[in-house]
Amino acid sequence: MRNYQEETVCMCALNRIFGYEPGIAAALLDNLGSAKAVFGLGKDDIMSIFGPHSKYAGKICLAALDAAWKELEEAARHDTVFIGRNEPSYPALLKECGDSPAGIYVRSLDMENCLSADRDYIAVVGTRRISQYGSDWCRKIVRTLAESGRRVVIVSGLAYGTDITAHTEALRCGLGTIAVMATGTDTIYPAMHYRHAMKIAGTSGSALVSDYPLHTKAIPVNFVRRNRIIAGLSRATILIESGARGGGMITARQAFSYDREIYVLPGRADDPMSAGCNALLRQGTAIPVTSLKDLAEALGYTFRTEGKENDAPLEAAYARTLGMDTVGEMAEFLLLVKRHGRLSLQDIADMSGMGYRRTAEIAGILQNDGFIAMDLMQRCSINRKNF
Repeated sequence: MRNYQEETVCMCALNRIFGYEPGIAAALLDNLGSAKAVFGLGKDDIMSIFGPHSKYAGKICLAALDAAWKELEEAARHDTVFIGRNEPSYPALLKECGDSPAGIYVRSLDMENCLSADRDYIAVVGTRRISQYGSDWCRKIVRTLAESGRRVVIVSGLAYGTDITAHTEALRCGLGTIAVMATGTDTIYPAMHYRHAMKIAGTSGSALVSDYPLHTKAIPVNFVRRNRIIAGLSRATILIESGARGGGMITARQAFSYDREIYVLPGRADDPMSAGCNALLRQGTAIPVTSLKDLAEALGYTFRTEGKENDAPLEAAYARTLGMDTVGEMAEFLLLVKRHGRLSLQDIADMSGMGYRRTAEIAGILQNDGFIAMDLMQRCSINRKNF
């Protein structure tokens, strides 16, 4: 069939037919061995499998293959490739899931690397109505993952709020990012994120991904179903903010059902925007994000503390009187400010895991001795004359 492998065309047809019931496609593939074998069944075989009154019995036919072939042709014009679940490039983590689709559509100018098996896929999800607290933490978390030295890819859903914050911060930090869509890859939703979507599709190591055929519109049920793809692609899911209900909670619960790690940003006990996060913590199904250092280490990353060459002036000034443990805390404090610019004491406490009181003590010493300057808002900056 022109430039397409026959199995790819058959798998695309299976996905179009059983898109909302992927378990049926999986069972057929497990029993028959290939999508081509499914379309090689005779009428009597099809009837014996599905029954004479099944809505699917008449859909396994040559017309379905013709429609799939046309779909693949049009997808190519949108820089989109269909990857069947029997192909080596189909994501291994997604394939482990019982409700994984027969295939996915991937829109990217970097097809070789966007779903590479040697990269670490982490989902970052949450509410569309993200607060400043959630937005700040979302960015800090993505930056920390970027600084881990690992080939991290941020997976999210291209929605308002948390999703687009995670995607844009990933791109800003030089990470790959995967936007899992509830529409076809030719239909960007929300339309306001068209520019972001095109940047994702055109960035090395990034892609738009969907299990829906082209021209699929944004309908509510598709958003619920696409969340399983976000969870399935990812080794771990980080929930930034969520009410008791919402897409982020659905993704987190899906991740839990796949036996994947879930991390949540705790919120105030009476804050409805954090009700979902706090509920997951109460149920013991998620790990709290209490500091960036603890999160990085829980994920198996090293919390980067490079810059040891700058420790010398600190050792000379404080090693004898305050000890090397304090010197190490000072060095981490200064390194965070150097990396991220004007950070508040609370930011530094959160990122270092030292706690606010200890961070304030360290800041007081460093300010008194001229290593840093601190404004009335407790934002710190390096005093370049001394460090």
